[in-house]
Amino acid sequence: MNPDAPLLFFDSGVGGLSVLGPTRALIPNAPIVYAPDSAAYPYGTKSEAKLAAHVPVLLTRLVERFAPRLVVIACNTASTIALDHARAALAIPVVGTVPAIKPAAELSRSRVIGVLGTEATVRQPYVDDLAARFAADCTVVRHGSAALVELAEAKLRGRAPDPAAIAAAIAPLLDAAPGMDVMVLACTHFPLLADELAAAAPGVRQVDGAAGIARRIAHLTRGQPWPERPSGQAVFTAEPDPALFPALARFGLSRVATL
Repeated sequence: MNPDAPLLFFDSGVGGLSVLGPTRALIPNAPIVYAPDSAAYPYGTKSEAKLAAHVPVLLTRLVERFAPRLVVIACNTASTIALDHARAALAIPVVGTVPAIKPAAELSRSRVIGVLGTEATVRQPYVDDLAARFAADCTVVRHGSAALVELAEAKLRGRAPDPAAIAAAIAPLLDAAPGMDVMVLACTHFPLLADELAAAAPGVRQVDGAAGIARRIAHLTRGQPWPERPSGQAVFTAEPDPALFPALARFGLSRVATL
């Protein structure tokens, strides 16, 4: 294994930074290529057929260019729709990001769980399966919000989210799930709004899969060599917004390019 072979993180936008952070903490010297598919952003409003065809093709192109040791699909929507397609197309490990319904069910006392994601994610049969397997004795209420994705992206650009906009975005979930005590953040953008969501839904625990994904990456790369110093670059599929550069730098992505 080449010590400089990177971990490739893939997302439609920059929400996957919430997954990159815990991975950096576990494997600080890992070289990182973070690839937001900004040309096709946002994924949450795209059709399943389009994403199932598009994601494996783009990932194949990225793998050919950067020769990573593994791929992390740091996007719930892409994972719930295209994970199997990506694994079939690539000869290296592919780690997906799926809604953390199992740990949510383990934590819930009221047995009412909310799943907050994109519209595309919350309607997937994959989510049906997770709920049936791990939360059969729970009421699982789903809500899709494109507005929260935009608010998270804006926050990374330095614009403070409007508390009223956060509250309005999750009000349908709160109304539909009285007694909810655990909320699954089923979009990697949403942990970036953890404080704002806590203010809008006080007393509701938030669960996401980022720490588990980091542990999975560490397990798959155990014993592999790493360079002496960390490195990181962000590679966008469309011209990147310079307003994102400070946030990218905070996650160790000091170089920015376009694919």
